[in-house]
Amino acid sequence: MTRRWRILALLSLAELLGMSVWFSASALAPQLRELWSLSAAQAGWLTSAVQLGFVAGTAAAAVLNLADVVPARTYFALAALAAAACNAALLAAGGFAPALAARFGTGFFLAGVYPPAMKMVATWHKDGRGLAIGTVVGALTVGKATPFLLHGLERTGMAPVVLAASLGCALAGLLVYAGYRDGPFAFQRRPFDWSLVGTVARHRGVRLAIGGYLGHMWELYAMWAWIAVFLGAGAGLAARAADLACYAAIAAGGAGCVLGGWAADRFGRERLAIWAMAVSGGCAAIVGLTAGSPALVVAVALLWGFAIVADSAQFSALVTELAPSHAVGTALTLQTSLGFLLTMASIQLVPLLVDAVGWRWAFVALAAGPALGIAAMGRLQRLRRGAPAAMRVVSP
Repeated sequence: MTRRWRILALLSLAELLGMSVWFSASALAPQLRELWSLSAAQAGWLTSAVQLGFVAGTAAAAVLNLADVVPARTYFALAALAAAACNAALLAAGGFAPALAARFGTGFFLAGVYPPAMKMVATWHKDGRGLAIGTVVGALTVGKATPFLLHGLERTGMAPVVLAASLGCALAGLLVYAGYRDGPFAFQRRPFDWSLVGTVARHRGVRLAIGGYLGHMWELYAMWAWIAVFLGAGAGLAARAADLACYAAIAAGGAGCVLGGWAADRFGRERLAIWAMAVSGGCAAIVGLTAGSPALVVAVALLWGFAIVADSAQFSALVTELAPSHAVGTALTLQTSLGFLLTMASIQLVPLLVDAVGWRWAFVALAAGPALGIAAMGRLQRLRRGAPAAMRVVSP
């Protein structure tokens, strides 16, 4: 195995372990609601707090250019250790407000685990970058699903789920610090510069890549946050079956990312994104209608989980290809910051729609994101065919 594939395996394992803390509270939502007498909206905020923390972390990283200034392995390792500590603090929270703070901190420090890994793997893979980044995103997708698996297998209590995720995240940081070095395609570094954010924002191709990503993100985390509740309350699956089906649906995205990366390298990133968003948007529109049939609803959920994240890595790959070399890290963190800020709205929207129209139609609103994302990707595809137009930095 060549060194670049060993680095890919290392980063994939680190992302799988590190991102396992993301949905720790979501997997435990039924127990936390009973333990702390939470409403459905408060339970939703335990997920939204992670999103908000991640937004704050990526925004700070983008403004301070951390991903372009701090050595990647150091940044990743320190962030992973801090995220692990914040996740473990959930066990000592004792109530809703301290839990929100712990979840916010977890998301804040995960901003140093997720976006930097996209840049790190790109320094080792110039050809086949879509497949490489797709593999890393597939691994972190499976990692995010892990708490549902741990909870579903034995219906365990809080401590095993939270501590297993925290230990995994800490181990991820140590592995990267010990084993990662920048590859031969390392991006240019330069000192802190406020103008990098403006440089990224004025780039037409990057703006359209971010537009497609926003459409994708409108759907993605709302589906991940509420699919287990839907499978239980909306589709009538038993609690353990709903957890395991939720794990399978989210983890199916791991295969989707790898196959999506392979397809993107051969047929084009924009084309793959359009295909994936068309399938996932269709699943969002119909999944509620299948709730009367357990087998059918699980099948649609699996297809949805496969397609909904198959294009995720390609938005990051597009940014690494389109953004000025010295601003790639800033561009990636800005992209993810805006995307995760948007997810807070769609996550909170779903329970409101459930109250208004029921589970049958609640997910239909999520299909609007893929529709807008498809439009952005179509525009970017036309621009890149007319290169170098898509590669220019233009005035706003």
